[in-house]
Amino acid sequence: MAYEPPDFYGTDELLTDDERMIRDSVRGWVQDRVLPVIADHYLAGTFPKELIPEMAELGLLGAGIEGYGCPGLGAVAYGLILQELERGDSGIRSFASVQGSLVMWPIRNYGSEEQKKRWLPALHEGEAIGCFGLTEPDHGSDPGGMETRASKQKDRYVLNGAKMWITNGSQAHVAVVWAKLDGVVRGFLVEKGTPGFTQRPMSKKYSLRASDTSELILESVAVPLESLMPGVEGLRGPLNCLTQARGGIAWGVCGAAMACYDEARRYALQRIQFGKPIGQFQLVQSKLAEMLTEITKMQLLNLRMGRLKEAGKATPQQVSLAKRNACFEALEIARTCRSILGANGITAEYQVMRHMCNLESVITYEGTHDIHTLILGHAITGLDAFR
Repeated sequence: MAYEPPDFYGTDELLTDDERMIRDSVRGWVQDRVLPVIADHYLAGTFPKELIPEMAELGLLGAGIEGYGCPGLGAVAYGLILQELERGDSGIRSFASVQGSLVMWPIRNYGSEEQKKRWLPALHEGEAIGCFGLTEPDHGSDPGGMETRASKQKDRYVLNGAKMWITNGSQAHVAVVWAKLDGVVRGFLVEKGTPGFTQRPMSKKYSLRASDTSELILESVAVPLESLMPGVEGLRGPLNCLTQARGGIAWGVCGAAMACYDEARRYALQRIQFGKPIGQFQLVQSKLAEMLTEITKMQLLNLRMGRLKEAGKATPQQVSLAKRNACFEALEIARTCRSILGANGITAEYQVMRHMCNLESVITYEGTHDIHTLILGHAITGLDAFR
């Protein structure tokens, strides 16, 4: 049956014609190309690589990047793209989000002109895949404690360390690796096939199964001096990248919540128990009302955040609020929808369980719920709970 996205407050009217056209184009592609195959890929634990050229042809890779052959879409249009991609699966949105916000964005903003010319067109066209190497086995929420080191040795840098939970990691042609050089965090572009650089897939996942999650091992990896991104020093480099990606996550999980809600609403109207649709029972109606309320709040928060970003006024704390709220509520919605579907909700015939499991990862990565709570706490009180 045709997807009926909830829009209780008429947010469509707040979008431009171009934004609606872009969203509807991606929505149709997800319906036709992603949904028919994603459940099988999820069960098999594989990423649908055959969709990458199509995503590139639609202009979805680095859609918010300006110049170098990229479309330079506004924050709202880019967010709507991610919303529709995650309606399909968090793994699909994660692929595009990492490619655009965590690989192309730092190259565009911190890379040399040579790095931009070499990588941005190839990444946009899907000819190259990128990944973002920040998280380490022992350092997730505290990136400042990273142990990966770089040392300068004549005409090269030598990197040693390990990165973990890296989306796109095993298939990436280039990795944006953050390491400490003389005690200062710097970004390096490390290419696939460089001696000592191992890209190892991580298996046995219950979540994000249709996503390439990998470990990066750097054992005396020698890269040319030109691999250093010259435009930033310190933790503000990777943290600024995460701010870009977190905004997209807020949009994305809204798409997952909308998909779950639509499926549960339909099910409640069709499933007959005690001689009537379960949607006629007060408890089910209460669940649907709560979910619609939270989705509407997500939509309005995301739209306002997008407009603030387009005006250059959005703060990292405002992005944290949107990411924190959207991830928490989307996970609660997925769980509630699973309960409405009863035993059917755990089968691959329906999508709510897949989204629910995926959202357990999305609420964790790029800042856990607790970390974003403390970010907001600092904004409110001026007191830093991290120190």
